Amino acid sequence: MDASSYTACIDTSVTGAVSRALLDWYDGHARDLPWRAPPGLPAPDPYRVWLSEVMLQQTTVGAVKAYFAAFTARWPTVHDLAAAPDAEVMAAWAGLGYYARARNLVACARAVAANGGAFPDTEEGLRALPGLGAYTAAAVAAIAFGRRAVVVDANVERVVTRLFALETPLPGARPSIRELADTITPDDRAGDFAQAMMDLGATICTSRSPRCLLCPLSFACEGRATGEPQRFPVKAAKKAKPLRQGRAFWIERNFSGADQVWLVQRVGSGMLGGMRALPDDGWAARADGSGEEPLPGPWESAGIVAHVFTHFSLALQVAVYLGDRFAVLDEQPGEWWPLDRLDEAGLPTLFAKAAQLALAGKDHG
Repeated sequence: MDASSYTACIDTSVTGAVSRALLDWYDGHARDLPWRAPPGLPAPDPYRVWLSEVMLQQTTVGAVKAYFAAFTARWPTVHDLAAAPDAEVMAAWAGLGYYARARNLVACARAVAANGGAFPDTEEGLRALPGLGAYTAAAVAAIAFGRRAVVVDANVERVVTRLFALETPLPGARPSIRELADTITPDDRAGDFAQAMMDLGATICTSRSPRCLLCPLSFACEGRATGEPQRFPVKAAKKAKPLRQGRAFWIERNFSGADQVWLVQRVGSGMLGGMRALPDDGWAARADGSGEEPLPGPWESAGIVAHVFTHFSLALQVAVYLGDRFAVLDEQPGEWWPLDRLDEAGLPTLFAKAAQLALAGKDHG
């Protein structure tokens, strides 16, 4: 059944029962997370809510916890983050992926700091900030400011499509999902309700093997009534991802008794924008690399790193320089980085794997 069919004949007593049952469940089962306030207590600092929500996009709670702790220890307020050099923030973000988030994080922090350090308290105001889309603005408005907002992430999508047995496949179902989520969103305890929906999807209404016997919404769940709740959300057939080919270049020298590796900073936009990285041959989401080396050979291959991005897969050959014509690099942008401090460079995961491959070949060479 589609959203319009449901909303045309929806029973408000049922939707009210759903929200009450979920909040009752949340009061006893809320996850203890460092960016949250316990159910019923005053909301946490909007800075912490915003930071956590940006980090959690396309990333698991388990992966985010350590980054959140490190960021809030290093930059405890939005003013601190706004004053941080871009390169330091990008390096601290390394490993979380989706690096446009880090660039937007800095831009947003500076916009908020320029406004006295106060986040807007409405969805509309939050949407005007750099990098805040519909989901993040709704989540911050609800959780940090108690505004009634329809908050829909992947967990909420799963709960709603099962609750209403929504047959429309993703991604086309998303407008219907939001409309249906709106029917069960209460006016009170907006932040707790949003987080309760997230927790239910993360711990009970999971992708595989949903724990329906423990679910507080099983009494109203149309997906459970079908006998196949795991079938929802319905997903359109995936298109095969294109495979791109590229090369990354490991250039190492010993200077005054210290081993160094040549790193570059990627342009501020596009794939892994603004991050330190190994030089490469210009591979991109829609094109293979050119294969051109940054300085005259000889070179040898250390192997291939396989990496999967959202829209394509990459086979990245790691080429190790065996020559000594380092002076050529004096005319190119980049920096010699101490090899014993490479973990401080903030290399994104792809290039961190490439560095590991190059170093493994060196150790066994």
